[in-house]
Amino acid sequence: MSMIKRIHAYLNQSGWVKPPWDISFLASGEYHENYLVAAQGARYVFRINHGSQLGLADQVGYEFRVLKALANSGVTPRPYAVDPGPNVFGSGVLLMEYVPGVPLNYQTDLKKAAAIFARIHSQPVVAGLIRQDDPLSAIAEESLGLVHRYPDHPRTREKELILRYHGKILELVEHNRDLFANESPCIVNTEVNAGNFCMGPDRSYLVDWEKAVISSRYQDLGHFLVPTTTLWKTDHICTPEERHVFLEAYQAACDQALVLDELVFKTGMLMRTIALRATAWCFMAWYEYTRQDRGLRHQGTFERITSFLDNLEWIFNSVE
Repeated sequence: MSMIKRIHAYLNQSGWVKPPWDISFLASGEYHENYLVAAQGARYVFRINHGSQLGLADQVGYEFRVLKALANSGVTPRPYAVDPGPNVFGSGVLLMEYVPGVPLNYQTDLKKAAAIFARIHSQPVVAGLIRQDDPLSAIAEESLGLVHRYPDHPRTREKELILRYHGKILELVEHNRDLFANESPCIVNTEVNAGNFCMGPDRSYLVDWEKAVISSRYQDLGHFLVPTTTLWKTDHICTPEERHVFLEAYQAACDQALVLDELVFKTGMLMRTIALRATAWCFMAWYEYTRQDRGLRHQGTFERITSFLDNLEWIFNSVE
């Protein structure tokens, strides 16, 4: 049975959306597939989960809770229903609002993106979400786990380079243990590449909330600006001037009084740490992509992963 026929059967059984439906493939990521469901003049996203970057048994339920917590932000899709499985898809599924728009353009949308982050970071935190009170330590630890996940990884030179950079980040952690101690925690996305934004003429959104945590706002700000993010879906590298425009716009839109120099400094700290996490993930993912038993495959993603691993020294130097 085709996937679209399965979705038809599931919607008929669950009653989530009244028929008739028009169902079509929308997009897929490393750990999920998305289908567009049009019915009764409304449009929905039917999201099928295939794994968890956070190592969660109920990944789709976690994402549903995140979206509910952010529902009043006005810049994230509204969640409607969730089924953690097992079901005909073999995993969890989620029904949420379809939001129209095009990917973010770094040359024209920096101020819009800053406003989106300010709205998200102003939402109250809720119980039941993963907390990272010390983002530098948490990201460094996660990165080390990614590097060591496959002991027989053949790219030994790249492993050595990443581990050497990991050592530098540990020094950064040691000298800045109290840097985020007095920060107000907020819900952060942690995966903010251009393709996860839906920019429209009237409203714009940040979608794809599978890896959200409660942590420091600087996770999102640093992740947004680091070259491993901007180059993931585009060929753009933010200039120092563009970084300043973005952070200045965020400061103006934020509901808290933030000092611009502090914004710049803390964002820079996270850019360096997130560069470690990004390259460690690429190292892990390259191994999985070169094995025949991988499920979802994206040739463009593999090419970008390979490009990053081939240019590790440049990536690390770009955030110093």
